Formats: sequence, C-alpha cells, structure tokens
Amino acid sequence: MTTPVIGVLALQGDVREHLIALAASDAVARPVRRPEELAEVDGLVVPGGESTTMSKLAVLFGMVQPLRERIAAGLPVYGTCAGLIMVADKILDPRSGQETLGGIDMIVRRNAFGRQNESFEAAVEVAGVDDGPVEGVFIRAPWVESVGAEVEVLAEHGGHIVAVRQGNVLATSFHPELTGDHRVHALFVDMVRAAVQ
Repeated sequence: MTTPVIGVLALQGDVREHLIALAASDAVARPVRRPEELAEVDGLVVPGGESTTMSKLAVLFGMVQPLRERIAAGLPVYGTCAGLIMVADKILDPRSGQETLGGIDMIVRRNAFGRQNESFEAAVEVAGVDDGPVEGVFIRAPWVESVGAEVEVLAEHGGHIVAVRQGNVLATSFHPELTGDHRVHALFVDMVRAAVQ
C-alpha cells in the first residue's frame, strides 16, 4: 500500500491542524505555497480560513493557474470551510475580485450559518464515513446552495448541504481537523491513494 504525499495549501488558515490529521491518517503531509511544491504532491487540502484573503494570496503567490490546472487534470483535493468556497465553481455573494479554483459544480453561500459568535458544533452523518457521525465544527461556515448532476451530497445539517464530492474533489462546510477525529481525512487519503495507483 502506497503512502501518498498530500500537501496543505499554506497561504492562510489552519494548516498545522490539517498536517497533523493527514499524518495520523497514514499520509506524508507537507505545506504547499509555491507551484514547484504543488508539483510534488499527490493530493491537496485547501484549509479553512478567510476565503477572500486566501484568494488574494493565491494570486500573489502565483498559485491560481497551477491549482486550476492540476484540479482540472484530476488532482484529489479536499476543501474545508473556506476551502469549500475555493473549490466551488460559483460563489453566490463573492467579495470584489474573489476568485475560486473550481472543481465542484456547486453554488456556495459565504458565512451562511452566521458570524463568528454564531459558530457551533454539531454531529453530522457523512456518507462514506463509518462508525457514526463526525463532530462538525462550524466557524462562519458556508453552505452549498445547489449542486450539479455530477455532485454527490454526502451530508446535510439543518436542511442545508454541508459535505459534497465530485470525482476527486471533496469538500465540507465544517472543520474536522479541529476535533481529533481523523475519519474524514482518512476518507480523503483513501481517495488520493486510489487516484495514484
């Protein structure tokens, strides 16, 4: 069984927590900031943080086009919270100049669950994750307004879509990297392993 090399886009957000979760899920995890580092990974996590800031930094670091090209070519990607926004094909209410990387045929709404002081935790049943619900940490979380025909809805909360997959791209509104439960990361590592075989 191969040990995949998975990067975490280290422009902004909870990079360290994802590196820990990936390492605990039998992957070699490393931060990625530049195109040459992106070229060396089998998969990529786009972490939570602030999607507008992340978008601007991706432009600044010359990462937008290389990321779009690798995602379009089948690179497995997992986006959490702001990362879900980054892998969406469309944002319902983008900030001026905000760009996405694409990868999932969906429309997302930023900060849909409320502001920082309305953050919460909830048990979420995620299709493909065994042994009961995962603890979802929702921090200024987006939700998915609508999905295209190729998108698999993996979880909902409060009547809203909060986890999706399309091909090699996985995304959640919540932050599993903050809980110590690495089952969603293990699901992604399995996706990467299947893609590189």
